[in-house]
Amino acid sequence: MSNVIEIKVPDIGQSEAVDVIEVLVKAGDTIAVDDPIVTLESDKASMDVPSPYAGVVESVSVKVDDKVTEGSVILLLKTEASVEKPAVTAEKIKEKVADIPTAFQDTNLGVGADPRVRPEIADNLHAGPAVRRLARELDLDLRQIPATGPKGRISKEDVKNYVQARMQGGGGGFAFPAVPQIDFSQFGTITIEPLSKIKKLSGANLHRNWVSIPHVTQFDEADITNLEAFRKEHKAEVEKQGIKLTPLVFIMKAVAAALKKMPQFNASLSADGASIILKQYIHLGVAVDTPNGLVVPVVRDVDKKSVLELAAELASISERARNKALKTPELQGSSFSISSLGGIGGTAFTPIINAPDVAILGVSKSSYKPVYDKGSFVPRLMLPLSLSYDHRVIDGADGARFCKQLVEYIEGVPLSL
Repeated sequence: MSNVIEIKVPDIGQSEAVDVIEVLVKAGDTIAVDDPIVTLESDKASMDVPSPYAGVVESVSVKVDDKVTEGSVILLLKTEASVEKPAVTAEKIKEKVADIPTAFQDTNLGVGADPRVRPEIADNLHAGPAVRRLARELDLDLRQIPATGPKGRISKEDVKNYVQARMQGGGGGFAFPAVPQIDFSQFGTITIEPLSKIKKLSGANLHRNWVSIPHVTQFDEADITNLEAFRKEHKAEVEKQGIKLTPLVFIMKAVAAALKKMPQFNASLSADGASIILKQYIHLGVAVDTPNGLVVPVVRDVDKKSVLELAAELASISERARNKALKTPELQGSSFSISSLGGIGGTAFTPIINAPDVAILGVSKSSYKPVYDKGSFVPRLMLPLSLSYDHRVIDGADGARFCKQLVEYIEGVPLSL
């Protein structure tokens, strides 16, 4: 006689909700006692939750990115007859937690190196226990493996792709030395503030993108004198509708037009590096400065929306980003990104590509400059632009052409709402 029971999240030793980062079973799977069924992640560690029973999975109640606490139902399991419920405690769960030290050193550094600490299990990497075990078994350094999973996680597929690339001669065997551990208190008084979860996640992604993508940055300027005059003329009228009309929405429209003209910038490089995936949609990731760090929500179908529609959507999505109210889908699916520092200052910067995009536009603060026109210098409001692109996909000539095209669109963007 079979019996259907609920498998719940056991006592994991903390009261706060944790993220489901991997679901390891599906309906119809046959599992044994202690087989891992989901992987959870807190701010400090990843852990596999083992099944307390053997049986057949009837249904799974959680999915990746769900938040769960003790007692949350994970799945329904069909077992043989009635069985005595085993004690699955926090101690048993902790036995399944990957050994993640709070600091690490490269074992090849020589003086000061700790041979007991392996670099591939560093805590600033996002990978489940199963992936970490696989890396240890293959003697791989996870810091060298590009991550393609949700929230910058390294998946088993990433490990397999990395091994395959190394076997095909794609790996050079180079590893970055670990940052030395320094006691800064010996030089004076210090305070220590933990990084926010957003900064930890974005930091890992930025580091991965910077070291794995050959960046080139192209600089240019656009004359936005007429655009700014039009914006100011209609600013008060638009604000009556509760909408803030910023220069960024006009830039977004110009970017969409340039991407249609040069679709290789609206693309991604395939995982094996052998082909380019051209996207038939234009979804722009727009970097938003929040109290907890940088967030890049995505505005979809920019080419199909009016300036007013974009202004309203941008204001809404930015406000929700600052209030931690964004849903996961709103942070996914960009085909090109924009990082605007115009409201703060600066003349230029080199934005880091938001992979899997192949390009990102940096916008700095506009300023009046004397521009030579028809025999005399006239004051014009000039907007600095910084275009970073993946040199594996885009060469320098096309980078310059895109900037030229973008400038033409910004300067000639249809001045209508």
